[in-house]
Amino acid sequence: MTNPGPDIDMAQARLRVRIGEASSALLRLDEAAPGTAGALVALVQVIADEAARTPRFAKALAGALLVTADPSAPTPVAAPAPAARPAAARTSARRSRRAPGAFDPFVVFRESGEATLREQLSTLGVEQLKDIIAEHAMDYDKLAMRWRTPSKLQDRVVERVKALTTKGDAFR
Repeated sequence: MTNPGPDIDMAQARLRVRIGEASSALLRLDEAAPGTAGALVALVQVIADEAARTPRFAKALAGALLVTADPSAPTPVAAPAPAARPAAARTSARRSRRAPGAFDPFVVFRESGEATLREQLSTLGVEQLKDIIAEHAMDYDKLAMRWRTPSKLQDRVVERVKALTTKGDAFR
């Protein structure tokens, strides 16, 4: 077994130098635009805390920032490529055992309405409906994954899509 100690120490030292450089840049920013640096620090802190707390978020963040395997290499920051299925990012490690859903019900509902959503859901089998329910965390009461009736599963998808899509409409 090799000793990864020196590599880790060197990577940590490089990281500390980069953090120091970022700190200096933030202080210069605060002089040029007071308040902006504080807001930026708060944003980075929230993101870093969430990434440390949630491995899935950390992985998504690393992918979005195109983090390389070499921690000493400068990290290129680019806008993430538009995802074909934005809801796929919401799946958790626990729900990842199921296949991804056949389509995103939120997109269908938003673009074509409830009737089209019900029509597309009617073409799916029980397992495909459960895939959609699992992918979008629609089994809030832990009952839907036990159901074997397609109509009940379809109703659950439509119910949750409508509820989550119209959530907050009273304030608009």
